[in-house]
Amino acid sequence: MPATPVTLTASDGVRIAAWHHAAAHGADPELCLVMGHGFTCHQGMRELQAIAGALNRTAAVCALDYRGHGRSGGLSTVGDHEIHDLEAAVRYAAERHAKVVTVGFSMGASIALRHAALMGGVDAVVSVSSPARWYYRDTVPMRRVHWFVERRLGRAAVRLAKRTRIAPKGWDPIPEAPFEVVGGIACPLLIVHGGRDAFFPPDHGELLYERAADPRELWLEPEMGHAEIATTEALSLRIAQWAARAAAGPLAPEAPRAG
Repeated sequence: MPATPVTLTASDGVRIAAWHHAAAHGADPELCLVMGHGFTCHQGMRELQAIAGALNRTAAVCALDYRGHGRSGGLSTVGDHEIHDLEAAVRYAAERHAKVVTVGFSMGASIALRHAALMGGVDAVVSVSSPARWYYRDTVPMRRVHWFVERRLGRAAVRLAKRTRIAPKGWDPIPEAPFEVVGGIACPLLIVHGGRDAFFPPDHGELLYERAADPRELWLEPEMGHAEIATTEALSLRIAQWAARAAAGPLAPEAPRAG
């Protein structure tokens, strides 16, 4: 799958690395899916490359590394200032394609939701495994995440093990939580959440759906785990097909699947 490396600049000056995949043969060249990863991930990961490849069968793809991750500069603010990174990628995509849909995973999903609500400018949004609320500590994995983010030793460990650079200063002010702003999204919204998500249980997806405005859909995938690691090729293809339908015009719900 051919990809063109792109260097973007967020509105606050942070350098953002991205890759633009032209639409594959038979895909819609007018549609671009802007793909954002979860915390400690990057677009060089095998799982994200597989997802990009599946999405690319339907549309062009612009995949970015958020600040403090992968090949991008800056420090991660764990979903706060990253909406500026996503805006830079959306603007890049919109200059080249008629329709733009954002697709985010975990932290990237919370960024996509907040970006669509606070900045807009996209034709549809897909949220996969997003937290609904901040400071969630009711699962063991999320207690570990908080230790990594809030403790100096934890930040050093993540930088060494995952090459993720986290800003030492916490949120000030605290950004709007996804459930607080999701009702302001004015385009079609798809919320995907796994029934076996070890980080954020399904009630996070349900709360987001409850607070969102129509047109909206909720896919609760009973056997799915968390975010990009648990996103199969089949689910990626379904997401891309939903995005194409959503960007094309009035959206009908996905047809029921056998079984």
